[in-house]
Amino acid sequence: MIHRMFSVRMWAPVGFLTSLAYCPHQRADSPHPVDRSLLELKMVQVVFRHGARSPLKPLPQEQVREWNLQLLEVPHQTQFDYTVTNLAGGPKPHSPFDSQYHETKLKGGMFAGQLTNMGMQQMFALGERLRKNYVEDIPFLSPTFNSLEVFVRSTNIYRNLESTRCLLAGLFQCQKEGPIIIHADEASSEVLYPNYQNCWSLRERTRGRRQAASLQPGISEDLQKVKEGMGITSNDGVDFLSLFDNMAAEQVG
Repeated sequence: MIHRMFSVRMWAPVGFLTSLAYCPHQRADSPHPVDRSLLELKMVQVVFRHGARSPLKPLPQEQVREWNLQLLEVPHQTQFDYTVTNLAGGPKPHSPFDSQYHETKLKGGMFAGQLTNMGMQQMFALGERLRKNYVEDIPFLSPTFNSLEVFVRSTNIYRNLESTRCLLAGLFQCQKEGPIIIHADEASSEVLYPNYQNCWSLRERTRGRRQAASLQPGISEDLQKVKEGMGITSNDGVDFLSLFDNMAAEQVG
């Protein structure tokens, strides 16, 4: 899922994945070269995913990897206080996803879908890259966090909120003027991930797609071979997506 959106207001850049807007004095598609000295950076929006995490659902076999609680230790350089509100600035919404993740405890003590120490370091490093681009190379963003310059938006899932914290810590080197507010929407109306519960059209369009994909020629046979090689005998919800999720989490987390 796409989990966070970081939007920078008119006078504050922060990095770009979705849009990097300049105000030119002539059309960008003009056959004549544009003098970049005449361009003025107006806004940058950054959309990013969370860092490395524990798997969302363990495989139905003896877990080899132990997800010890030491993997949750917060690197000191990423410590940056923040507050979560709803989009109107009110109390933090309830997070049904976190409640669901806490129902699954992994071998070693961690819960499903938790941001790991490695994931925190990944996001801090991304923040440092953005700082080099938009604080050092282009002196456009204040070196200290200022809520008048930066608007922060996240989905209301703890690993995403913590990933945002780590990115901000790297971007501003834990320097701030005033509180950091991360805005999150109610799960029922969230639009930053595919919201199957709230969008009837999306639910109808995707109904049965996952099962249909598993029935493509050769897919079910390949899946069975992989499961046999891994010693998985149960058919309970095991597909290539769950296999990949566990494999990727173990390799990086």
